[in-house]
Amino acid sequence: MFLLPWFIGFFGLTAGPALVSLYLSFTNFDLLTDPRWIGAANYVRIATADAKFAASMRVTFTYVLLSVPLKLAFALLVAVALNRGMRGLPWYRAIFYLPSLLGTSVAIAVLWRQLFASNGLVNSFLANFGIDGPSWISNPGTSLYTLVILAVWQFGSPMIIFLAGLRQIPQDMYEAASLDGASKWRQFWKITLPLLTPVVFFNAVVQTIDAFKAFTPAFIISGGTGGPINSTLFYTLYLYQEAFGFFRMGYASALAWILLVIIALFTAFSFLSARYWVHYDD
Repeated sequence: MFLLPWFIGFFGLTAGPALVSLYLSFTNFDLLTDPRWIGAANYVRIATADAKFAASMRVTFTYVLLSVPLKLAFALLVAVALNRGMRGLPWYRAIFYLPSLLGTSVAIAVLWRQLFASNGLVNSFLANFGIDGPSWISNPGTSLYTLVILAVWQFGSPMIIFLAGLRQIPQDMYEAASLDGASKWRQFWKITLPLLTPVVFFNAVVQTIDAFKAFTPAFIISGGTGGPINSTLFYTLYLYQEAFGFFRMGYASALAWILLVIIALFTAFSFLSARYWVHYDD
């Protein structure tokens, strides 16, 4: 009885709609008429006749492979700096965590679009050094990297987790290493990083899943088009276009299930490979 509200929410708002979308992925459904069963036609079209699917996959994988390692590296760097016991540590933690709370909002995406516009703050700063900056948002060669920078800027959440993990490493290990003549750099690679691998693993899995699901920044900065020339066409944005732009809900459901499989495969690979590089107490 105590679990009944959770069961209602899970089956009514999560499992139920997921199963319905699985059924819809095998239909032709436009939200206005009844779904019509077409078998695996949606999946066949995705695999053989959809150029935008390939473009969105390329953009999304590029974004994930760039943003996740850079964000984790920057978060770890800041966590190591904060772990040295500087004065006002709670204030620094709060300030650095703030972008993680605000970064996925529409307001920040609009602000980011203004920062990297042709007459934005970034180009105004570069003009002080005689550099004529491009229109970062409307340039296909740079538009995606502005979104990567936005993702890295949201380093607060993994930083807090890294900082908590650093606090669990026994200090006597560093003292013993110092007596043996180990430098700070060698201590980091031989003590800090190996003992921190469970935290690195957790952050990597969570941030990878979040990166695959990124939507709001690309939608706002590109105006919902994924432009210029599909350079910011995230997979989730393409899914949204198919579902609510062209009312191909059945096709969008197939795209959603492919994304689910991709995330599941990445997560499974992470857990299978963890035995070779993640070190626990045992």
